[in-house]
Amino acid sequence: MGKFQVHLTNPSDAAFGTAVITPRWLYVLAAATPSEFGDPRIWDETLEHMDLDAVKPGDVVGIGIHTGNALRGYKLGREIRARGGVVIFGGIHPTLYPDECFDLGGAHAAVKGDGDIAWGQALRDHAAGNLQRVYDGGRVPGDEFKPARWDLLPAEGYMWASVQTVRGCPKHCSFCSVWRTDGQKPRQRGTDAVIDEIVELRRRGFRFIALADDNFYPVSLTDIALAERQGNAERVEQLKAMRRERFEFMERLKDLPRDMTFFTQITMEAAEDPDFLDAMREAHIRGALVGVEAVTAEGLKEVFKDFNMSGDNLVKQLRKFREHGVHVLGSFIFGLPSDRADTFDATQDLAQKADLTFAQFVMLTPFPGTVDFDRWEKNDPRAKEVVDGVPLSRYWLIPPERRPKMFLPHPTMESAEMRARTQKVWDDFYSLKAVWRRSKCTPHLRARLAFVFISKLYRQMYASTGISTDSARRERATKMARMLAKPCRKLFAGKPMPELSLKPRLQTSELLQIAQ
Repeated sequence: MGKFQVHLTNPSDAAFGTAVITPRWLYVLAAATPSEFGDPRIWDETLEHMDLDAVKPGDVVGIGIHTGNALRGYKLGREIRARGGVVIFGGIHPTLYPDECFDLGGAHAAVKGDGDIAWGQALRDHAAGNLQRVYDGGRVPGDEFKPARWDLLPAEGYMWASVQTVRGCPKHCSFCSVWRTDGQKPRQRGTDAVIDEIVELRRRGFRFIALADDNFYPVSLTDIALAERQGNAERVEQLKAMRRERFEFMERLKDLPRDMTFFTQITMEAAEDPDFLDAMREAHIRGALVGVEAVTAEGLKEVFKDFNMSGDNLVKQLRKFREHGVHVLGSFIFGLPSDRADTFDATQDLAQKADLTFAQFVMLTPFPGTVDFDRWEKNDPRAKEVVDGVPLSRYWLIPPERRPKMFLPHPTMESAEMRARTQKVWDDFYSLKAVWRRSKCTPHLRARLAFVFISKLYRQMYASTGISTDSARRERATKMARMLAKPCRKLFAGKPMPELSLKPRLQTSELLQIAQ
């Protein structure tokens, strides 16, 4: 087949020059690229758009897509194939719809599931002239996760870095596809492997790191209690072992420089586990995205999330995070059948009462791979309506300016009203006055400024996610985000620590062996 250059591409319609968090998968697949093919060229279009002239005939281009950037990814794929490049798609969307990549994206091959091993196999098969149509990477065990190639990061490209400690989530929320694509059996990486990555990132000047997990709290106290009531001793020990590993990992994080801050994603159940929250605080895990979703019991039942609290009990639960030193980015969904006009104000009031540091308010969207999508596609006649020759059930293939902004019918509100009310909640929550008031949670003026900048940047980036039908507003938001991004990055950056190293600690199991 001869020598060829490998490229890895993260498609995006909007490029901000500087991005908030590193797209970890790009650098994991860079590590999964066999050494005989050299270092891949990485193109993250959230920074700058891909230079197609850099792709020569015979080069292999891996394009990773999710539903939101599939249309851009397919356009790139077709253009690259027309230039003689070999196109291989991967990611969540090709895992669900591999045939689309061939029909619309000019694909030569597609990788389903995890790419840690399958990507390298696809490259070797191509080099041998035996490229297969579809590779099923399955679900790789935690000890086989590839560490990312952070040495390929562009200078000054990102504010936060990201590492992964666990894939999969044991829950089954109706709006989420993770438990279907990544599985309900959490797969944890070894502590040493994760710490090695974090140390490398701090050496490069990253102080803020996202623990990019499907659910950092994979074992709840309720899970263990249920297994005990069932008399399943083996399951109880498995769960307790996973819990111990979480605590061991957080204990290791305490050894890192004190200027480091971590952020992750967990379920509300962690509020019932004060020991876990205390361990998070001591490990410098200062914030977490918590899926609140709805503020009423009816809304929580609709999304299969009735393990969450509602009303005043929800406020108390959320405050527990702050009481233990963990700031919350609360995630709320608007558009549930039980929502009414007063739900929007009630949600914002609850976010204020619960002392949420950040919040996001998204409109209910039936994402592929979810229970919501399956029900919508099967039961709603509107899913079969056609726009520009494309059924609404494949809405991601409709250009954004022609795409409806709301798909699921609501019993009492029209789409325009839903969008306007959602937009108002965003605008009110992220008004300068409200942001400055919340910034008091930070320790000094520089931190308050960073808080204000990142709050406004976060808001501007969300202005182009489908709430607004005004393309001019989306364009203004992108320009404003580009202006805010560079000063934001400087506020988060730390001085590189090239000599940093951590001595490995003995794990609990090793200490027990010594004691015996």
